[in-house]
Amino acid sequence: MFVSGLVSVFLFFHATGVEAFTVTTSNANVRSKVNEGADLYCTHSADFGANARVEWKFRDMKGSTTYVIFDGKPTTPYADRVIRSDGMLRFTKVISKDNGEYSCEVSGNQQFGQVNIKLTVLVPPSVPMCRIPTSVTTGHSVLLSCHDAQGSPSPTYKWYKDKIPLPEDPSKFPAFKNYTYKINPLNGNLEFPSASLTDTGDYSCEAMNDAGPVQRCQAVRMDVRNINTGGIVAGVIVALLALALLGFGLWYANRKGYLPKKSESKPKPSVVYQPTSEYGDEGDGEFRQKSSFVV
Repeated sequence: MFVSGLVSVFLFFHATGVEAFTVTTSNANVRSKVNEGADLYCTHSADFGANARVEWKFRDMKGSTTYVIFDGKPTTPYADRVIRSDGMLRFTKVISKDNGEYSCEVSGNQQFGQVNIKLTVLVPPSVPMCRIPTSVTTGHSVLLSCHDAQGSPSPTYKWYKDKIPLPEDPSKFPAFKNYTYKINPLNGNLEFPSASLTDTGDYSCEAMNDAGPVQRCQAVRMDVRNINTGGIVAGVIVALLALALLGFGLWYANRKGYLPKKSESKPKPSVVYQPTSEYGDEGDGEFRQKSSFVV
């Protein structure tokens, strides 16, 4: 948790209660516009000794931690835009990737302490990416999305229908009491659990933060239509008529003899002619005279 103003971390008290090891900052929540400078302050008590070691770490929005100052020098990613001095870490220029939490860690006289500082880089929103379906069927759930990945701090979102802003809770407004949509201003989703004909309209979305002007995507018309039962019935009737016509055509062709009969369609058996041999069956190659002639 970040607290504005002086933030102190008390590390150790001697038995007398007079001396204390402390690490402090004068501003735990620093905000700076993109490409401009930013100063992060960190001071510590003399109890850490004259040779106290001061290091800075950075934890990004995804939770990854890297060194900014190590062994008294800026690390490679920060060497050309970070300057360290006693009690301060100065950015000559901040970029969107600098968004996150910085830890000033002090060690000395066998003691350790730290203070955390949040840096918010202010980036105006860009034109959000809007996904709006153009054709919807009544009774179906529908999701419209709106997102801007550039703005910092993360933008909030507002939806419009026919250039009229949609309230987050439609039940509180008489003009929208019949609407059943749900809006999430943090992630930009507009959801219709069950679309109705009254949801037809031109939809657009705005992205906004305190770093720059509001940006809106181009309006897209969403048409909500009833299920075309008439078309479905007509299609079924046409299909049945086509089947009936095909059946009648086959019957008529068969009646007129245009189709081959079953008997004609059967293949004729093939016959192989084998001449009768003049030789008998008694022995191979023996000649037998079958008739006699008188001259």
